Amino acid sequence: MVAHASVDHGLRTGRPLEVEPRDYDPELRTPRATFVTLHLEEKLRGCTGSLEAVNPLVVDVAQSAHRSAFADPRFPPVEANELPRLSFHISLLSPLAPLPATSEAELRASLRPGIDGLVLREGARSGTFLPSVWESLPSPLRFLEELKRKAGLPVDYWSPTLRFERYTVEEFG
Repeated sequence: MVAHASVDHGLRTGRPLEVEPRDYDPELRTPRATFVTLHLEEKLRGCTGSLEAVNPLVVDVAQSAHRSAFADPRFPPVEANELPRLSFHISLLSPLAPLPATSEAELRASLRPGIDGLVLREGARSGTFLPSVWESLPSPLRFLEELKRKAGLPVDYWSPTLRFERYTVEEFG
């Protein structure tokens, strides 16, 4: 698995695994946005990724896995003794779709719990939650409050300049 190999390579060299897309199947060479989530014994250990499909899928997974292990600001870098106990979860994102809303109530009503990932943008602030976050925040109200908090905004914040985009994911791992 490329994600595991990239973390292993990072432990040895400090860099993500460099992959050559032409060495992989055509579907892995297609540009895709990914998030790689690491768990250590069922507890979150890192989760980072990309929202835009810029790199070939295999390259994006290698880079996201490395960032999740060594550059997620919520956690210290992964250590070698943790690698055998890490589980890897890969989320392949659909293209982002604008989700217009003139009020928070309208936005909450349009969300599909368990299906939608959501990006919030306000000026230089932004945040995203993958659809899997609905498992721990099942109500649209709590989901939005925590996403605002993640973006550095007050939980009761609303502005006509807030922008939202939704996406879905294919899950692996």
